[in-house]
Amino acid sequence: MSAVTLLKILPGIKTAVQHHYAHALACMAEHRLEPPVLGIVWDGSGLGDDQTLWGGEFLLITAQGYQRFGHLRSFVLPGGTKAIMEPRRAALGLLYGIYNDNVFNISDLGFTAEELTLLKSAIKKLINCPQTTSAGRLFDAVASLLGLCPINGYEGQAAMMIENTASCCVTDRFYPFNLNTGKSIVVDWQETFEQIVEDRRLGFSPALIAAKFHNTLAEMMLCVAKLAEQKTIVLSGGCFQNALLVEKAVNSLKNAGFTVYCHEKIPPNDGGLALGQLVAANYLGH
Repeated sequence: MSAVTLLKILPGIKTAVQHHYAHALACMAEHRLEPPVLGIVWDGSGLGDDQTLWGGEFLLITAQGYQRFGHLRSFVLPGGTKAIMEPRRAALGLLYGIYNDNVFNISDLGFTAEELTLLKSAIKKLINCPQTTSAGRLFDAVASLLGLCPINGYEGQAAMMIENTASCCVTDRFYPFNLNTGKSIVVDWQETFEQIVEDRRLGFSPALIAAKFHNTLAEMMLCVAKLAEQKTIVLSGGCFQNALLVEKAVNSLKNAGFTVYCHEKIPPNDGGLALGQLVAANYLGH
């Protein structure tokens, strides 16, 4: 049963709390933090204020609420929820954002010719192809491009496989990316994925590519944090179940002078959402 349905049928005062805001508040509550805080909230997806699927968010948390300070660049997700179990769909949608129709000429995307024909039509007509800023789907895309996991055998398999693969390589190198300024900072991963595709073509090891990808994500967080000029940071959302990502992000941010808090007792994934929702309701006086 959806949250919207429950809001209609349950008695009492109801307050809607944005998904990623609740994630950040849960981590703040665990560590007894007060605003202002920069919440870096990365997960599979959650409905955003603009009715698109968020999941790569940088939220400035204040006593009055939150501001979407920045986010990862969005891309289409062919098949919508089907992409949760098929990382190859995230890879296709993301690369379509870079190469447009030329993506269908790239070999080894994990689809048959017939499947690609159907997906091309769906993408061009935007049939069940929602926009997303999901960091979780970026992990899926890389796992698929490296041939690690084009289709999940179980939930989260691709994310676990790319973390394990990255753990086999020690490097400080990261891929290029851009920050586009405007109403919100947009972290543009296009150069990152262009280079990943090139490294794959040149035969670099999946471990090196996966490790550089993790380093790149940590560098993205650091660059946005510097622009936000908020020294206290919380990391929340399902992507921070990835111990390697947490290690790299925390080390990078702390070395730059930030104070960083992660989940220790409360789950970073949706298991911790209820706590954040309670905190939000308390702020609103309910």
